[in-house]
Amino acid sequence: MTQDFVRRLSDTGDSFERSLGIGDKVHLDFTIIILLSIISAYGLLVLYSAVYPNQSAVISQMMKIGFAVLVMVILAQISPIFYQRIAPWLFIAAIFLLVATYLFGTEVNGSRRWLRIPGFVGFQPSEVMKLALPMALASYFHDRHLPPRKRHIFWALIIIIIPTALVVPQPDLGTALIICVSGILVLLLAGIAWKFVFGALGFAVLSAPAVWFLLRDYQQRRILSLIDPERDPLGDGWNIIQSKTAIGSGGLSGKGLFEGTQSHLDFLPESQTDFIIAVLAEEMGFLGVVFLLVMYLLLMGRGIMIAIQAQDTFGRLLTGSITFTFFVYVFVNIAMVSGLLPVVGIPLPLVSYGGTSILTIFAGFGIMMSIHTHKRIML
Repeated sequence: MTQDFVRRLSDTGDSFERSLGIGDKVHLDFTIIILLSIISAYGLLVLYSAVYPNQSAVISQMMKIGFAVLVMVILAQISPIFYQRIAPWLFIAAIFLLVATYLFGTEVNGSRRWLRIPGFVGFQPSEVMKLALPMALASYFHDRHLPPRKRHIFWALIIIIIPTALVVPQPDLGTALIICVSGILVLLLAGIAWKFVFGALGFAVLSAPAVWFLLRDYQQRRILSLIDPERDPLGDGWNIIQSKTAIGSGGLSGKGLFEGTQSHLDFLPESQTDFIIAVLAEEMGFLGVVFLLVMYLLLMGRGIMIAIQAQDTFGRLLTGSITFTFFVYVFVNIAMVSGLLPVVGIPLPLVSYGGTSILTIFAGFGIMMSIHTHKRIML
């Protein structure tokens, strides 16, 4: 004799309800906000030392951070369902903006990356794509079988290749790398089979000689300078040599704020942007760098926790991509300044001077907080 087993829930009506904290009510994660505040304040201190006695850059950076925080808070109030629905349209709009950059973009230092709308400030459409691409892919995989099937992988790769191919010729190899990686991360988090991963790595290695001839002359020189900076110590090898000198001279505790010789005597180029970690290492030493890395790790750890706790595929994939893309930012910049990777123009998150990168990062964390705090009660 068989009997059906029926699992019955309590009739209290609130079995699945949980008390909402202040963070949930205002849709903010205070752990993320505290860590972002510490890193941003630390970055302002390092920037102040790098540009001393000129304070205009610091004031400008504070205004940019303030605006980015406002954008982050606003984005955190919007439901993730809205992001999921507009993701394909945002991606299409970002593609049109990238195309418009070729037709109407402003050329700065030999690169056509900026699009200026009359009556508004200029912006880089490629920065919009850093969020639009992972959002589009997360939305694409949300209602599909995971791990993804071959046809889904194919169309995801097409979605990744199109914006990457539009950004590379600007030229902006660093941003193209971040865009491509943000999309690849969604694929990896979706559970793509490892045979495809190793196959792609093998193809990349085999195609490297052909890619070399597609690189521009200055890009080839950067790679050669990475291998042997002394081949052109006063030219292409200058940045790496001076940055490594600054890092090495800092020792354990550094020379002290405003005491860095490499940056203040103008030996170190781009000391307030791409190479600002060298200023930090020279003036605050190994301990100063470790403190920043610990803050970064705590922030990324919080992002991973939010991704694990996300209630749907869209939230998990998007939050995971934002978190690990942030890691790529940090890793590539420090490896670049340390002479482990070629110079590709990727800033150090929340520390390097600049507005578009900071805005994108804060916007990403705003979306992450939206995913974490807009909880749906399962009945």
